[in-house]
Amino acid sequence: MISARNFLHFSRGVALAAAVCFFAATLAVAQTDALPSWNDTAPKQAIISFVEKVTKPDSADFVPEAERIAVFDNDGTLWVEHPIYTQLAFALDRVKSLAPQHPEWKETQPFKAVLEGDMKALAASGEKGLVELIMTTHAGMTTSDFQKIVIDWLASARDPKFKRPYTELVYQPMIELLAYLRANGFKTFIVSGGGVELMRPWAEKVYGIPPEQVVGSSIKTEFRMEDDTPTLFRLPEVNFIDDKAGKPVGINQQIGRRPIAAFGNSDGDLQMLQWTTMAGGPARLGVLIHHTDAAREYAYDRDTEFGRLDKALDAAAITGWTVVDMKADWKQVFKD
Repeated sequence: MISARNFLHFSRGVALAAAVCFFAATLAVAQTDALPSWNDTAPKQAIISFVEKVTKPDSADFVPEAERIAVFDNDGTLWVEHPIYTQLAFALDRVKSLAPQHPEWKETQPFKAVLEGDMKALAASGEKGLVELIMTTHAGMTTSDFQKIVIDWLASARDPKFKRPYTELVYQPMIELLAYLRANGFKTFIVSGGGVELMRPWAEKVYGIPPEQVVGSSIKTEFRMEDDTPTLFRLPEVNFIDDKAGKPVGINQQIGRRPIAAFGNSDGDLQMLQWTTMAGGPARLGVLIHHTDAAREYAYDRDTEFGRLDKALDAAAITGWTVVDMKADWKQVFKD
């Protein structure tokens, strides 16, 4: 017969063992969670379910590794895009640095608006004015010279709200997602309306995406021999705009495979998600990042000049795309 004292000692041992087992199980779950910055809500579950379906050999939706292509928009999907696109911030700073060489800009729009900080006048110049800014500030040099300018600018520039380098304002949940997909045999690509040569110098270090897997807008370049050195010279002419309907075209031209997963955040990504998900065949995934967190980042969708999410948000309800509510579905936005 067990004494009361021995029974108490035995009970304590059982309780301690149970606690140890519970802690070990919890730790094991934490260690195997590939998306720790995501709350365990519907979007996270949808992503994991999709990956499991397409990677299990006995699944009806199994996709061979060579065909596991995932495409990501950049601005507003992988890093911050408010209060203005990072590339526009770069162009504005370039105008200011080049202004001493162009005194005529003081009276010439859209340069005058930039130098006076008149964003209303700059916006009034429309797409034509913005293209002129890009062509003037991004061309007239070799590709290697432009790459150095981009790297130097990113090292010194700071976001006006967070006072941090732009390359630190990438979304931690999306960094985890990129790694999770690659660990499951996916090849990840950036497909952005931003300049391809603005993104390539840093995309591999920040996102783990090599330059050859970056699809973006471009200006024309030409081969030149300068002092017996072969160079590529950037011309002030548009070559390709990788935005909206241009995104599926860019994917086809550079990747050559239709993606099975696409991630965006705005109407500029609508056609990319349509091209990815409305093709039939194996399981496909379309995801929209909805900016709902004014405290940790920004809150915007239909009524904004940068990253407008209107038509694509309506389409998501019809097509069944996953909509990520940044405030509700992410434990954190940026890496601490």
